[in-house]
Amino acid sequence: MTGSIAYASISELSSYLQSGEISALQLTELFADRIQRFNDLSKAFISLDINAAMAKAALIDKSTDSNHLSGIPYSCKDLFDVKGIATTGGSRVLADNIAEQDADSISRMNTAGAVFLGKNNLHEFAYGATGENLLYGTAPNPYDHSRLAGGSSSGSVAAVGFGLCAFALGTDTGGSVRAPTALCGLVGFKPTYGRISTEGVLPYSWTLDHVGTITRNCHDAAGLFSILDQENLTCNKTFKGISGLRIGIPDSFFYDNVDSEILIAMERLIDNLKNSGAVIKSVKMPSMQYTRTVSLTIQMPEALSYHNRYLESRGELYSQGFRAGLALGQCLLAEQYVRAKRFVETYRRDTEAVFADVDLLLTPATPTIAPETGVIDISIGDFKEPAGNAITRFTSFFNMTGHPAISFPCGMHSKGLPMAAQLIGRHFEDGFLLGAAEMLETEFALQLPLPEIG
Repeated sequence: MTGSIAYASISELSSYLQSGEISALQLTELFADRIQRFNDLSKAFISLDINAAMAKAALIDKSTDSNHLSGIPYSCKDLFDVKGIATTGGSRVLADNIAEQDADSISRMNTAGAVFLGKNNLHEFAYGATGENLLYGTAPNPYDHSRLAGGSSSGSVAAVGFGLCAFALGTDTGGSVRAPTALCGLVGFKPTYGRISTEGVLPYSWTLDHVGTITRNCHDAAGLFSILDQENLTCNKTFKGISGLRIGIPDSFFYDNVDSEILIAMERLIDNLKNSGAVIKSVKMPSMQYTRTVSLTIQMPEALSYHNRYLESRGELYSQGFRAGLALGQCLLAEQYVRAKRFVETYRRDTEAVFADVDLLLTPATPTIAPETGVIDISIGDFKEPAGNAITRFTSFFNMTGHPAISFPCGMHSKGLPMAAQLIGRHFEDGFLLGAAEMLETEFALQLPLPEIG
């Protein structure tokens, strides 16, 4: 088998394994070899468990039981507990934090037969959208190594993007799965809040954290969700086709100050939807004036509530940036936190009301292509904002409302970098959202050419 199999989807790999074209052990060895060759470049993995992966793959080859994940190698962001391995959060602070048991999502993956390869790099403790990490390095974009993969699930996205594993698990607090996958030509899915358990996952912000998936296509995202979904709801509305589908286009904010080529790609996607029978409606969203402030007012006190236990004894081990964030959490008043939570309740109620008239919302996933490594601010026309704010500008709102959302490719920019769209669905209609995204991906040929890595 050639290196191209490293970029195959879960479904394709499962077909190869079941046909005997490749064994689970051979597939694991292929990815292990690629990790050895490209990890220094990709900065994807913090720790590896290759011997255990080989042993599990060998057992799978001898077994007669199988499903679509049996023998498929994967990785996870280093916030997930994996028994016997350090969960560091990408920081020196927890270098000795050996997990005593698996996180719920890891347990589900292992039960399904997936082969765990190792843990991925990230923006320290998930505090940041650029993915920059002074300790483990900054993961580059697989399409242009002078640019960022994005964060905070930077290493998880790089692991899939560089062909070092078939899929990865990440976390999404303000877009940390959807935004970097958008920048790197992959698919990032964030479920309805609470549908995938965060048990055994280091928290950043308890009430905003979501576990999400990083895959090559929307079909794979749906397959993973069927295993990870702790609600196991059977009443989800089923997606039946594009004709008659009501899609809401926000009339402000989500299409403002966006790269012109991304806007053109979105217009093309909307036209394709119209031509396929979808009903496109302009919708009025809640005011976005204070949303970033509200999100940060919740994030930092919640982060402080977890990290306060380490500040006195290990405070010097935190990066300067994260210490500054925790200091902000110390300065916020309980009244301000409660007020922010009341804003969130209003956002949820008002956004759910929008879905009375539409089935889905469609926005760009990011307003910009991947920024250059080290860039501080991004300018789009006369509009200028910090890079991290730009990367998550269109994703963070839906962490507050808890609605399911998925980002997926919608074209290549003239600079050779991916562009992406974002679909958002009603609470607990994750299956409907995934079905729609898969249909759009298939009908409109939205998958991109592979990066040239090797």
